[in-house]
Amino acid sequence: MVTLKQVRDDLKEIRHYYSRKEIFDMGFRVVGTSGIVEKAERYNNAVKYAPTRLYDLYISLYLQNRTQNAFAEELGYSPEYVYQLNNKLCLYLMKHFNGGN
Repeated sequence: MVTLKQVRDDLKEIRHYYSRKEIFDMGFRVVGTSGIVEKAERYNNAVKYAPTRLYDLYISLYLQNRTQNAFAEELGYSPEYVYQLNNKLCLYLMKHFNGGN
């Protein structure tokens, strides 16, 4: 069973991976592939079926390494609304990984 804490921790790892993807790619050629690649692919596949706003949020925060405040400002949302969207994204992913979607 995937917990909400695990989803949040995984998203932090995914964000770090994509923020340093060039370094990771170079390391993969020398050391070998890390488990983060499989984790990122699993999350990327799950989010493909998410509602549009959650999909956009995932891409912006976790693949493009934007902050919640920057995303809110860009779209004219309040920071509180983006915080709520991020919680919805985490709950969506938890539900998806636990067989709910």
